[in-house]
Amino acid sequence: ENTREFDEAIVNEADEEVAEDEGEDEFAAYFNGQTPKVLITTTPNAGKRTTGFVKELVSVIPDIEYIKRGKKFELQQIIQFCKNRDYTDLVVVTEDHKEPTHVTLIHLPEGPTAHFRLTRVKGGKEISGHARATSHYPELILNQFSTRLGHTVGRMFAALFPQVPEFQGRQVATFHNQRDFIFFRRHRYVFKSGKRVDLQEIGPRFTLRLRWLQKGLYDPLNGEYEWAYKADLETSRRRVFL
Repeated sequence: ENTREFDEAIVNEADEEVAEDEGEDEFAAYFNGQTPKVLITTTPNAGKRTTGFVKELVSVIPDIEYIKRGKKFELQQIIQFCKNRDYTDLVVVTEDHKEPTHVTLIHLPEGPTAHFRLTRVKGGKEISGHARATSHYPELILNQFSTRLGHTVGRMFAALFPQVPEFQGRQVATFHNQRDFIFFRRHRYVFKSGKRVDLQEIGPRFTLRLRWLQKGLYDPLNGEYEWAYKADLETSRRRVFL
């Protein structure tokens, strides 16, 4: 990350203009104490691998509600369903050939909407020596979301989790951005001899890469794109966007 090209969109921690904007943005209610109410669903009749991944996410995000999606429900109908019942966020996992391939995150009631490519999924039971998850609210770490776009994405992730972690659970959920690949890990930490701290991975593991960010709610035909990935944007390996 220290070799990245200079980007004028990188946010300085002391930037008053950014702080003022974020104090009035779509996530301000959450950061002012709103409790998240999150619903997660999939493409219709999702396969076993996809529903398995969703169940892993249900164990990660506290109090999230999973609703199995039938063929007759369009995404716009689900969005309206969520708005009518005061959900704050909707997560949609889509698949290809019965494998989970994308995650769409819709912040309610007015957006924004982010669409991610999903890769390298590994469930907790597939991780050697994994720890067992508990129902405690985790601590949340968002690492290296340093541009204005990165701030928006990081705030979208943050808004899924209650603001008050339950430290007795010693669970940490981490979204680590490295060259626009977002690596998710969940661990339990254990204090050894009062000085050393050991980590035991709980799982799942997965990697996200932002494909596009829309202002407002999901609307692939007429929505206004704040950012969209294009191959010609990658003019240098040192150029990153988050």
